[in-house]
Amino acid sequence: MRIALLACLALTLLSACGQNAEQKKAVPPPSLITVTQATKGDFEVVLETLGSLEVLADPKVGAEVAGRVTQVLARSGSSVKAGDLLAVIDAGDVALQNRADEAEARRVEALAKQQEKLAERQQMLMDKGFLSKNAGEDVAAQRTALAAQYDAARARADNSRRSVGKTRVISPIDGIVEVQIVSPGDYVKVGDPLFNLVAPKKLRAHLPFAESFGPRLQQGQEVRLVSPLAPGKVFASRIKDIRPGVVEGSRTLDVLVDVDNDGSLRGGGTVNAAVIVSAKAEALTVPEQSVVLRPAGKVVYVIAEADGQKKAQQKPVKVGAKRGGRIEILEGLAGGETIALDGAGFLTNGAAVAIKEAAKPAPTTANGTAAAGTAGAKDAAKPEAK
Repeated sequence: MRIALLACLALTLLSACGQNAEQKKAVPPPSLITVTQATKGDFEVVLETLGSLEVLADPKVGAEVAGRVTQVLARSGSSVKAGDLLAVIDAGDVALQNRADEAEARRVEALAKQQEKLAERQQMLMDKGFLSKNAGEDVAAQRTALAAQYDAARARADNSRRSVGKTRVISPIDGIVEVQIVSPGDYVKVGDPLFNLVAPKKLRAHLPFAESFGPRLQQGQEVRLVSPLAPGKVFASRIKDIRPGVVEGSRTLDVLVDVDNDGSLRGGGTVNAAVIVSAKAEALTVPEQSVVLRPAGKVVYVIAEADGQKKAQQKPVKVGAKRGGRIEILEGLAGGETIALDGAGFLTNGAAVAIKEAAKPAPTTANGTAAAGTAGAKDAAKPEAK
């Protein structure tokens, strides 16, 4: 009899356990999530790329006259102004040439003046009939030829005088001496390089963009640039030009942007660029992780009360551009809805949810220290950072 009672009791317990298991299996626990709001505000649509910088003005200063270098006043790394003296070339040879050219010009000038007076006398004799017309024309032709010779001699003298001035090598721009090529004692010929200069105040950024972005890019669009050489600085500019061709190797468009440099950027450096394609004042956006892909397309889960419990309602949406971890919602939401954030990817339509509250800061005492016995305050209370 006792055995029969025990058997019945065991069957009853097993039946109850099975029912409880079925009940638990039929009603899953609510999904723990965090929530956020679909908000409206300023939103910029940008195209981003990694570009490179080049110096706009980097002239190579060469010798304009031949001679031996007697002085070098600028060194590599020196800052120079336009008109500053960089080097001096021996002016002895060109000075002698100038003296010879000046003397020749004075000689021809004297002959031309003498011929002018002779032509005047010949003209008087022709008027009185004492001289033939042919003889008068010969004298006039000689006068014209001597005048032309004087002009040529004067030009040679002026040119040699300019050459004397070219023995003083001056800087054509405000900039920095990047490379000093010449040294005192070197003999240079016309055209030999002496210095490489750079003007770092004006740089040009080359920004490569995929061909598909071409219709969205145009001159005058705002550009923001940041560089690892200047952490925390943002350089604002606009698109100067877009090269008409496509770069053969990379199949990209070359977008040109001029940058005013404050001295922190260098030619050859890299920049992260963001071209502002459009800006909206009242764009509806949500965090990117709130938008999940389902068979119905891209959806967000709106949290609402149903049957006394918070549930997730699936809302198909049409999305636009992405920026800074947020995505624009073009259709599907009105704004202000409470939507799922963390855990949205694990939800289904109508799923029960439990909202995880944000962690609250520990209470503080009157003197600004954490109260003893609060959660997480295992160590001695420390002053809060101010």
